[in-house]
Amino acid sequence: MRLEQLTAKALETANIDRYQLAIAVAKRSEELLNGATTKLNVDVKKAKTADIALMEIAEGHITIKGFVDRD
Repeated sequence: MRLEQLTAKALETANIDRYQLAIAVAKRSEELLNGATTKLNVDVKKAKTADIALMEIAEGHITIKGFVDRD
């Protein structure tokens, strides 16, 4: 899936705006770099942590808390 499509899917799934998505991806990426295991079946050595984080959010494997719901 192309990055633009993946981003659009993540925005829709998480119901947040692009700035909140950027923060969420950065935080999840940091968690992955610090040893967290991915919830996807991908090789973390071949994929960038930011891409993995975005995929996890788009697929609904990661719940984003702390943001006010968008209408």
